[in-house]
Amino acid sequence: MQDCEYEKSLFRAIEILSPKAITLSDDLAANPELGNREFKSSKRHVELLQEAGFEIEYPFDGIETAFRARKGKGNTKVALLVEYDALPDIGHACGHNVSGAMSTLAGLSLATVIDEFNGEIQVIGTPAEETAGAKVAMSKDGIFDDLDLALMVHSNGGASFVCYESLAMDALEFNFTGKASHAASSPWAGRNALNGVQLLFHAIDMLRQHVLPEVRMHGVISGGGEVPNIVPERAVARFYFRATKRSILNEVVRKAQNCARGAALATETEVRWENFEPSFDEMIPNSPAEEAMEEIMRKLGVELSISSGPRGSSDIGNVSHRCPALQPMLAITSEPLALHTREFAKATTSEEAHKAIVTGAKALAVVALRMFIDEDLRKAVRKAFETTKSEATERA
Repeated sequence: MQDCEYEKSLFRAIEILSPKAITLSDDLAANPELGNREFKSSKRHVELLQEAGFEIEYPFDGIETAFRARKGKGNTKVALLVEYDALPDIGHACGHNVSGAMSTLAGLSLATVIDEFNGEIQVIGTPAEETAGAKVAMSKDGIFDDLDLALMVHSNGGASFVCYESLAMDALEFNFTGKASHAASSPWAGRNALNGVQLLFHAIDMLRQHVLPEVRMHGVISGGGEVPNIVPERAVARFYFRATKRSILNEVVRKAQNCARGAALATETEVRWENFEPSFDEMIPNSPAEEAMEEIMRKLGVELSISSGPRGSSDIGNVSHRCPALQPMLAITSEPLALHTREFAKATTSEEAHKAIVTGAKALAVVALRMFIDEDLRKAVRKAFETTKSEATERA
């Protein structure tokens, strides 16, 4: 069978199976589940993959709502990543119901041809992208280390592009400890932990003048005392720090920690800090894989834009430090809706979103197919990964 015949076979399978994927996506939209609590969502994906003859590990890697489905045997290994967590109150406002359906649909189509190649297709369920980021733990555990490519398509509003960029991110919680006292009769006997937190915010605001423009520092006070007539003996602030490179972020965090030390010293309180969520690394690009995806998406009729640069952080960045990785953004609505809005959540069940599931699945399936067939592409993708990973390590 020629390459084009394989593609036709994949497309026929996708068209036949697409109603199941669309139903899956819409069901998840109607029944959103938060990160690490996606019990029904993950099970729905697993059930479809089981029907297609995949070997299933579920739960997977010590995570209750994670899974890995495998089919085929051979040296070349490609993984399709599946996300399915929603956001509090606003449901699937990041479109994981749609993007996850794309990956599973692509996997179902590849299951029909994989036995003809010296390769293995994996579909990996990766919970809690919005919070703890299961891909972080999976990366540390070596789940992606032997892959030739890990990829998924992420939903977007209004624009599609292939060269996804993300910011490295650290999530730090600062705990200030002071001394309680009556705020009216003996305030001098207390040490105000909330003052330490307030001073930390002022110090970080002043730090903004001395960091690169693309650095992001944003925080909230998550604890600041109970009642006004007691000097707060404990106060807590949570911050996200982001930068384009891990090496830059490490320096920003060092300065922020000095801000905390200074705030504690000035208020005669004590401070300690720790991560309240796992750290995300920046996305390492892979030009050969991106060029292949761009060609495929254009042939599928997708109008591609140029990425506007990194706007957030994702655990796919950690995957890209362990194996070649790809995460294009595909518009599921012609209207430029922002992610994490109620409007975007509503759009995930539209006819445009349903069409995007089919288009995204076709793009994923063809890229995976080419990785199985084209040895030159595999070598180019691997070489690019090793080069960019080495550069990122040196910068860190």
